[in-house]
Amino acid sequence: MKRLEHPQIELQIAPMIDVCFLLLFFYILTSKPVKQESDMTMTLPGTIPQEQTLEIPDEQRLIIQDNGQILLNDLPLDQIESHDLPALLSTLKRFKESAVANKTEALITLDVGDNAVHQRVVDVLNACALAGIQGVTFAGATGEEE
Repeated sequence: MKRLEHPQIELQIAPMIDVCFLLLFFYILTSKPVKQESDMTMTLPGTIPQEQTLEIPDEQRLIIQDNGQILLNDLPLDQIESHDLPALLSTLKRFKESAVANKTEALITLDVGDNAVHQRVVDVLNACALAGIQGVTFAGATGEEE
């Protein structure tokens, strides 16, 4: 029996390298470079003073109920027995700082219950004075300012 010899197949490497370089070139041109996090410009909110003043009055409403509970925009603050009012004082200081940063006047409207103790009103006024807030007004009996 005679053996048939098969021709040996040769693999040409040059065209395969050319195709690989073309694919690599294509992917390099079409891909977008990824930005590093340090390259992104980002500004966070802070207490940087504004260049222009805002025309919106910055006003908060303090309600002193008949039982002595203090509500700042319907949010209860401090204990009824407390005369120092630490939570109210810290909130008013932050409010004053934000008003100064926005170049507006910090305004407080006091709505006092008809049977509220006068000492409680004095405690709230003292907290406003310690926070540096001078724009304090009293609301009338119908809820309007006097």
